[in-house]
Amino acid sequence: MLFRLVLGCGTVGRQVAEQCPERDGDDRERLLVVTDDETVVEALRDESIPARCADPTDPSVIANTDTPDVIFVGSDRTDVNRTALGHARERFPRASIVAYLGGNATPADRATFDELADHVVDAETAMVEHVLDGVARPSADAAIGLRKQLATIDDRLAVVMHDNPDPDAIASAVALVDIAEEVGVGADACYFGDISHQENRAMVNLLELDLRNLSPTDSLEEYDAFALVDHSRPGVNDQLPEELHVDIVIDHHPPRGPVPGDFVDLREHAGATSTVMTDYLDRFGLEPRRATATALLYGIRIDTNDFTREVSPSDFDAASILWPHVDTSVMSLIEQPTVEGETLETIARAIKNRIQRGSVAVASVGRVSNRDALPQAADQLLSMEGVETTLVFGFREQMVFLSARSRAGDVDLGETLRDAFDRIGSAGGHADMAGAQLEIGILGSADHEDEVESIVSVVEEVITNRFFEAIDTRPGAPVGAYTQTSEWLFSLDQDGGSA
Repeated sequence: MLFRLVLGCGTVGRQVAEQCPERDGDDRERLLVVTDDETVVEALRDESIPARCADPTDPSVIANTDTPDVIFVGSDRTDVNRTALGHARERFPRASIVAYLGGNATPADRATFDELADHVVDAETAMVEHVLDGVARPSADAAIGLRKQLATIDDRLAVVMHDNPDPDAIASAVALVDIAEEVGVGADACYFGDISHQENRAMVNLLELDLRNLSPTDSLEEYDAFALVDHSRPGVNDQLPEELHVDIVIDHHPPRGPVPGDFVDLREHAGATSTVMTDYLDRFGLEPRRATATALLYGIRIDTNDFTREVSPSDFDAASILWPHVDTSVMSLIEQPTVEGETLETIARAIKNRIQRGSVAVASVGRVSNRDALPQAADQLLSMEGVETTLVFGFREQMVFLSARSRAGDVDLGETLRDAFDRIGSAGGHADMAGAQLEIGILGSADHEDEVESIVSVVEEVITNRFFEAIDTRPGAPVGAYTQTSEWLFSLDQDGGSA
């Protein structure tokens, strides 16, 4: 339940109280207005707004009040608001307080308000818009919920990115660690797998980001709580136990199935999870560290392809918040790392091996040691004339990794890859950028290189045809004659028997 307390109800306070979300019939919302103006109390009650006639500056009035999540100090008088604010902060140290400065504030008043309130507004014309945007709307409610959830954590928090994290995941994890530590919760930004993409490594190294690389054998007992960023389910694209209790989930990807977690914030309209985390920093009133701000802006730029792909107004808002704190010289160095020879070779193989049908190009690059070369190869194919959708895949040990890109308005790559490969692996992503991972147990049973190459050749054909069929059919339709063959092929275990 979200409890809002209004102390003092002047001209602006009255408008805020009247425009807060529905009170009656919603057990998730509660509002109480305290004012010493009996006429206002009666008028509010006539509108079914709970109101109490009492002096908002009297500490005994709030002494026995339930702990509010948000307090709005809204008398028209500066002296009344200053006194009410002081008592409210002392009584409710963890509450989020928005205080109206009033009309006769001195520099000393402003200093007191800035010290005690989370948000200070000093213009009547801006108050209603600010409070509704900063307190009553969903993203502000999410910030309140996140603060409450963090307050329940006694020991250390593990903020877990998805495997082989990209800049958006890395930046989001670092930002959540900053927020947690600001409210007194120790936290680590954690990931499984590797950071192999040269730009991603450059970002981590140049910004000196403190990350913990976990292995599947590491004990998790040192952590009291777990948060997932840029993905939403334990055991799916991370190596956490599927049954793990998750305390916090923050993501911008559309979920594929139920999302576990005590606190869940999924903002599918945002172009990047870094956008969501920037909003949290702003809502918490935290000035981002230079390294964090630089990482977040880079994460937004990568996930939105420099604000050209699945971008929303909130992404631009986040960029404007971050820009004053960004280290632009480091950003330039991150964006121009040395490209490894192997990555260039992978791109060359993708161009050489591509199979193109209409505007769709698919390419196998064979064996890869650096899976981060695949999305770069998919991007490179997409830049070719006449190509609007690409899929590039490669083999590593007993896994196949797939990366897809599209600029075609009638293609949803996330759904396409899920339709084609979810039954034989894991797949997902956005309309214009998606990926998948498929396990090929049968490769472990091959005795000779010739046999391995033969199996790889069959797998290449299966993946290629399955993707083309999924592109050509409506979402949810059968993927065609390759279904039985591919499911058999991908389900064989290392001993060559049926898994």
